[in-house]
Amino acid sequence: MPAPPDRTRLPLAVYVLGLSVFALGTSEFMLSGILQPLARDLRVSIPQAGLLVSAFAIGMVVGAPVLAAATLRLPRRTTLIALLALFGLGQVAGALSPTYGVLFVSRVLSALACAGFWAVGAAVAVSLVPVTARARAMAVMVGGLSIANIVGVPAGALLGEHAGWRAAFWAVAGLAALGLVGVIAAVPRTAVPTGEDRPQLRRELTIYKDKQVWLALTATALNGAAVFALFSYLSPLLTDTAGLAESWVPTVLALFGVGALIGTFLGGRIADAHLFGTLFGGIAASTVVLAVLALTARSPVAAVTLSLLLGVTAFTTAPALNARMFNVANAAPTLAGATTTAAFNIGNTLGPWLGGLTIGAGWGYPSVAWTGAALAAGAVILTAFAFRLHRATNTSRLIASSAGTHGSQPTQDATGSVRFEKETGAAEVADAAEASKAAEAAERAEAGGRR
Repeated sequence: MPAPPDRTRLPLAVYVLGLSVFALGTSEFMLSGILQPLARDLRVSIPQAGLLVSAFAIGMVVGAPVLAAATLRLPRRTTLIALLALFGLGQVAGALSPTYGVLFVSRVLSALACAGFWAVGAAVAVSLVPVTARARAMAVMVGGLSIANIVGVPAGALLGEHAGWRAAFWAVAGLAALGLVGVIAAVPRTAVPTGEDRPQLRRELTIYKDKQVWLALTATALNGAAVFALFSYLSPLLTDTAGLAESWVPTVLALFGVGALIGTFLGGRIADAHLFGTLFGGIAASTVVLAVLALTARSPVAAVTLSLLLGVTAFTTAPALNARMFNVANAAPTLAGATTTAAFNIGNTLGPWLGGLTIGAGWGYPSVAWTGAALAAGAVILTAFAFRLHRATNTSRLIASSAGTHGSQPTQDATGSVRFEKETGAAEVADAAEASKAAEAAERAEAGGRR
């Protein structure tokens, strides 16, 4: 039987980081609820307004690795404070933007700060917990995004409807200020490592020689693109295709957020023990949900129900995708967080762009669901390839490290996850000695399970 999941109590700082991510996520996702009033006010088309989502994602893609590298030797707490303050100022700039161009630039700059905060914050969250609680810690941070969808995005839509879209930006600026207070109060001070422990960019960059890092990055990007191809245009799909009144949009966005919170909870609970099972199940389910939505988009009941289900399936995979990247890039935790952030937002950039292309081609709003289904299917194929490579690599390493001893073979649980994966995640980027230690830890865990 598999080893029981780790029940280590998560520190308060992890929850504070999740609260801060709530502010970041509200800003990132809220355009889906204010797309139409924003487009009318700035006199641009819906696809042009949708590019503001891509603008934020582009800033995240660029900002995550650049800021992670630039702040590698700075105290992490100081970095978090500076980036969150900068993000808040970006929201103020967005609220005051006189034109579409100014708003576009403000979104990119806000995203740079958001990306840096997420990358460093993820590294801090993972550093505060043992390896067997990584997915739970990341689930708390991803949970901030889920709650943003439940509360922040619908609230932004209501503000956009009744007080103008600029009010939503002012509200996010206030949330950023609240998160800033929490980070100052709860995130522990950490000294900058020195000597051999000092972070070195050249050493961290070696993670990109690993095939598994690239497989994890691409699968994450495709999964994000699949969701955002639909989510970015969910509001007009609901009103123009399903025939719902515009007043329904905040409710459906909230339902998506409820689904996201449920999915994050489920993913955080099961991903540490069944990482690949969670990835396969969640991404495959998203593929099915998107395909069915494409076929039934004209039905209000189907559109609402499937929006909820997409939140569940998409966010079930989020903790697993994050934990997977930290496992395969364990030797470079800061760049691992940055790489995950960049991967998600490469998807968030491609999704709205590809969805806008299909709309512009005259294929209608249901075409964005077909686009999402195709992208999610690609993520399933890549995950299958990554699992096959992972199993072959870990099997050979375990046999090699156990030569001359009582050999032990890896076993798989019902989900197809390799039993000792979470103990050997670090070995994927470590040297032979570390691989041997990981294998021995796996054997002890397996023996404990048999007892």
